[in-house]
Amino acid sequence: MASLVSSINDWQLAEDVLQDAVEQAVVVWQKDGLPDSPAAWLITTARRKAIDHFRRTTKFAELQTELSYLIEMEQTGNEFDIDNVIPDKRLELIFTCCHPALDRKTQVSLTLRTLGGLTTDEIANAYLDKPQTMAQRLSRAKNKIAVAGIPFEIPEHSKLNERISAVLSVIYLVFNEGYAASTGKQITRADLSNEAIRLARIVAQLLPEQAEVNGLLALMLLHDSRRFARQDHDNRMISLEHQNRSVWDKGIISEGIDLLKATLAKQQVGAYQLQAAISAIHAESPSWEDTDWPQINSLYELLHTMHPSAVVRINQSIALSYAVSVEAALAMLAEVENDKSMAAYQPFYAARADLYFRDGNGKAAQQDFKRAIELSDNHAQIEFLTHRLNAI
Repeated sequence: MASLVSSINDWQLAEDVLQDAVEQAVVVWQKDGLPDSPAAWLITTARRKAIDHFRRTTKFAELQTELSYLIEMEQTGNEFDIDNVIPDKRLELIFTCCHPALDRKTQVSLTLRTLGGLTTDEIANAYLDKPQTMAQRLSRAKNKIAVAGIPFEIPEHSKLNERISAVLSVIYLVFNEGYAASTGKQITRADLSNEAIRLARIVAQLLPEQAEVNGLLALMLLHDSRRFARQDHDNRMISLEHQNRSVWDKGIISEGIDLLKATLAKQQVGAYQLQAAISAIHAESPSWEDTDWPQINSLYELLHTMHPSAVVRINQSIALSYAVSVEAALAMLAEVENDKSMAAYQPFYAARADLYFRDGNGKAAQQDFKRAIELSDNHAQIEFLTHRLNAI
């Protein structure tokens, strides 16, 4: 998709011809077998369909530049070179989506839809929006890119910094969907987690002076180190409290902590570095009981000061319940419960249900667990919450 958009210069047409190429592949590959380079076959076929489209259009004369370019690529393109440029083309499209001409929410949403592997419903869920509203936003964004003539390219180095915040948000949201899948039977989606980490490594090479890039990379590595401890053999979710820490990937933890230490030394502390520091404390704790909860609570407080949000308070409430008391944690959640975004935010009800249960209020815990289950679309998550509900 990224390669096609940059060569066709028409977002919707690129999506259409790629879909046509995939449909053709289903028929041809079943009959003739897989080509040596499936990605190259799809791109080549899609480009030919784009050429046919340009030749048929009533705006043929206006599209001579795009047509000539595609024909030249068709005649000179080496199939084995196509696969080699796809990773960079993907990064180009991320920076295109994160152009300053688009508002921040649109930047992130469009990139997640096009390159993150997320559906419109999943993105709407991440932003607590209605799917129809999100679909309209995405459609308008594609049109704006076409009308404004926004180039499909990685901008020159001097302009990278103005887009980096949105780019990092995209990468982190892709990782989050991989770390805690919003739908499906698995709690994780390794393909998304791996892709987010890969993209972060590329951006870190592009912008080595940006501390938050490495802060995000460290955060994702430390989270990902627990991947194989988060589900049992029957795909049942295991909470952090009960995970077998010997299964955590020590090599990834070591890489994440070393990277975080080097990044913090630059004294350019940002939100991703603070979250990575919290994850590092968990990674270095021998057990749940021996976790340094007061330090985690303090880091969350600093994070909230830097980026005030109800989501930060929800995460902090768990740390506060162990660092101070469950009553203090419930009081913290009471401060954000009237926030409109919390009405359909599943982690809020799951966190409060746990706190109510630990506080001895079984009736309130049951109500919140039921609401959390209603707001969940992931099978493993629903099973986990149902087990907690049944245990009361």
